[in-house]
Amino acid sequence: MKMKMRSLLLGLTVMVLTSLTAFSQCKEFKWPEDKAKAEEQVAIYGDALKQKNYRGATAGLQWMMKNAPQWNTKLYIDGSEIYNGLASAEKDPAKKQVLVDSLMMMYDLRIANCGDEVNVLNRKAIYAAVYNGQNKDKTAEVLALYDKVYEISGNNVLDNNLLTYMQVVQLNVALLKNLSEDQILQRYDKLSGVIDVKIKKAQAENKQADVDRLKKTKSSVDDILIKLVKVDCPFVKKNLEPKFRQNPSDLVLAKKIFQFMTTGGCVDDPLWVESAEVIHKDSPDYGLAKNMGKVYAKNGNMSKAEELIDEAVTLATSPQDKAEAYLIQGDLLAQKGNKSAARESYRKAIAADGSSKEGYEKIGDLYLGSFKDCAKGSSLAEDRLVYIAAYEMYVKSGNQQKINQARAQFPSVTELFELNWKEGDSKTISCWVGETVVLKTRGKE
Repeated sequence: MKMKMRSLLLGLTVMVLTSLTAFSQCKEFKWPEDKAKAEEQVAIYGDALKQKNYRGATAGLQWMMKNAPQWNTKLYIDGSEIYNGLASAEKDPAKKQVLVDSLMMMYDLRIANCGDEVNVLNRKAIYAAVYNGQNKDKTAEVLALYDKVYEISGNNVLDNNLLTYMQVVQLNVALLKNLSEDQILQRYDKLSGVIDVKIKKAQAENKQADVDRLKKTKSSVDDILIKLVKVDCPFVKKNLEPKFRQNPSDLVLAKKIFQFMTTGGCVDDPLWVESAEVIHKDSPDYGLAKNMGKVYAKNGNMSKAEELIDEAVTLATSPQDKAEAYLIQGDLLAQKGNKSAARESYRKAIAADGSSKEGYEKIGDLYLGSFKDCAKGSSLAEDRLVYIAAYEMYVKSGNQQKINQARAQFPSVTELFELNWKEGDSKTISCWVGETVVLKTRGKE
């Protein structure tokens, strides 16, 4: 059996060595002189492949590869499926490796005879990582393959080879300890650059699902990097900030600083905001605008905070994001004491996302805190109408604790009696609240 396995690989090796260097794309069918024989072999291996009889398909496949290596790309696509099927089913490690080597060689043969190197190497890399990534004898070879894939593919690397590249880097560090921090960071930078370009393209094409998926991939890549290189906030301040000060418009460096500081939990550092500004200027993003707005507000720069949150409102694409942006906008206006404008923002949040009840709660908070603003001082019953208005908002929000809090401040029966008012009557609040409420007293709905 071992001899059969070795002869199988040897046959493929000879084919590689004898392949033509001048190749076509193998898009048209190019039959050998003995077309009838070739058609027979294609039929034989094709039937076996349909039945998942991968072993039975190898003879016909190899005849075609020897006698008609430029027949069509289908030959190599089928060959990859056959050897992948054989390799995945083989339990014996030595035999499995022979089949894996044959699978890898299938991609090399396809390139030698049909070209299309970028596409084919991307596909080869996927299976190389699956089968050889954890094989210490092959781990460095897999990394070299990925390095080449990224070198020749530019930003057109297959999405399946994004996170996997970083995983292969991680395996090399774990199994071989053959990479320095600089070598790890160089590959990380290259990978991150490709992902960023893909995200930008997906955003331009309004493919939000792709944007979300790519951002999730980027997050996973960053998680691996943190395990391999200590890139905490002191690292950034010591090693990256001086470079940023020399070139504060360096987008690549800004992205690196932003990510490391975000992961390190030092978003309050001015450097984080500065790096985020560079990124946002290049590619306006809802999340960046929102988070920068929060940081500026926390640091007391309210005008800048309002500017960014207003921008976040326009950048939000989902109902949830739109509502969130309006809620933050309302909070900023409330902090300035502009309660009427804050309420309008909260109402917009409710309209944007009907499933969110937070806008009602925040309007209730505005009303609850308006007793002094609206009190005339002539009648407690009238002054307490704001609490009924707050109560009604809290009921819509579903916040039972605040419902009880507001209800405890309702007018008393005596206070209503003093104005000759009755429970169930409707009264309009004359101050900025302007709501019409149904009279209730403490201890009753």
